Amino acid sequence: MKNRTTALAALALAGTLALAGCSGAEPAGPADHSGMDHSSSDAPLAGANEADVMFASMMIVHHEQAVEMSDIVLAKEGVDPRVADLAERITAAQGPEIEQLQGWLEEWGAEPGDSGAMDHGDGMMSDDDLAALEAAAGPEASRLFLEQMIVHHEGAVEMAEAQIADGENADAVALAQDIVDAQTAEIAEMTDILATL
Repeated sequence: MKNRTTALAALALAGTLALAGCSGAEPAGPADHSGMDHSSSDAPLAGANEADVMFASMMIVHHEQAVEMSDIVLAKEGVDPRVADLAERITAAQGPEIEQLQGWLEEWGAEPGDSGAMDHGDGMMSDDDLAALEAAAGPEASRLFLEQMIVHHEGAVEMAEAQIADGENADAVALAQDIVDAQTAEIAEMTDILATL
């Protein structure tokens, strides 16, 4: 439920920023770090554009769900060791990236607002998907985790590619490229493992 709320918040921010970006107003002046609403054109972002904020906000939610999925499968008995190893690596990589992305939002003077659903877009799993993973036994959980995480990673790669194309912040663009590289490789790895289960 917490991830659902965070997802809604991230999407709302993204939508608000997209609308603000279409207003034609040119932001000017220093960034406001007072904790006020930063979505209007009179409160410019510091060192980032709307694409950067959308990427950071949505990728936080996306990564949080990947960590949740990994935690579910790691808590099970009888999971394929290759799947358990992958889940551990996903958690180890994406946990610190969540903190990095949250730090950037704070630096940029942008905070996730309250928002709409990211459920079935961008590779996000629904509550039913997560419940199915939770209910699955070891071998079935291994297969289901791989199938779900392939879709999840494909969504992350698409989001990262959009950031590479539209983002302004060099660090965020570099992270997006890292995500494309790492998760494309993991998709290939998961596809190979799935074929042997």
